[in-house]
Amino acid sequence: MLDRLNQALDHLESCLDQEVDVAEAARIAAVSEYHFRRLFSALAGMPLPVYVRRRRMTLAAAEVLAGERTLLDVAVRYGYGSGEAFARAFRSVHGIGPGEARRTGALLTAQPRMSFRVVVEGSTTMRYRIVEKEAFRIVGRKARVPLVHEGVNPGAAAHLENLDERAIVRMKELADREPKGILSAAVYLTDSREEGAEADYWIGVATGPETTVEELDALDVSAGTWAVFDNDGPYPRALQELWRDVFTQWFPSNPYTSRPGPELLRTHLVEIGEETHSQLWIPIERNSGNAAA
Repeated sequence: MLDRLNQALDHLESCLDQEVDVAEAARIAAVSEYHFRRLFSALAGMPLPVYVRRRRMTLAAAEVLAGERTLLDVAVRYGYGSGEAFARAFRSVHGIGPGEARRTGALLTAQPRMSFRVVVEGSTTMRYRIVEKEAFRIVGRKARVPLVHEGVNPGAAAHLENLDERAIVRMKELADREPKGILSAAVYLTDSREEGAEADYWIGVATGPETTVEELDALDVSAGTWAVFDNDGPYPRALQELWRDVFTQWFPSNPYTSRPGPELLRTHLVEIGEETHSQLWIPIERNSGNAAA
């Protein structure tokens, strides 16, 4: 699969001076566009549109400094309909406008061309099972929080602390299917997994698709396949490392791709650094391509 991902990156590189067809890149990688965007973000540490913009501005900067084309010609060459739009994009990457860069020869920022390769770091064993689930509903409370890659997420912790006892008791009464008990669910608002990107964070329970409770929010989850990962380790570091390993190691090595849907987590809350057992549920679908390619 890494070979196909690198072929997709080659395709993106060849399109930097025209409209980038992400759907075609995903086809080359033999995954859905949704999974391609998520996998790229997890592997690269930045959203795909950010990488494309940085690569474009890296190449554009070389032409700006060369001085052989007008700034408008450079803008048009890299897909910008006006000098103003090009200048904004240029400034977002380099910190200065193209005119200033050409006049002063200031230091600019380069985004190297990216490729993916396997790096073996230890011998992590991932325990998982594949589960088919009918449609269900998560009933609980939600809040919008920023992503935090290391340590406790203050927004998520505050949301949990703000739950009233009555809501918790009611949720426990409704929990009647896997994953059992009170769980959290993350619904990402974009394909970005950068630190600070926002997600809807739910505390709730899995129940029937028709369940309605006036004082609680409801999230409908479609039927489909899930990869369920069991994890033991210090809270929350082990969970954050598991999520990273799922996207950077498990998906590239298995014939599955992610699909739209919430990521579910059931864990026993403990003090920071204490050992706990958790389950991470990721919505997946079988990849039509050959994952071993």
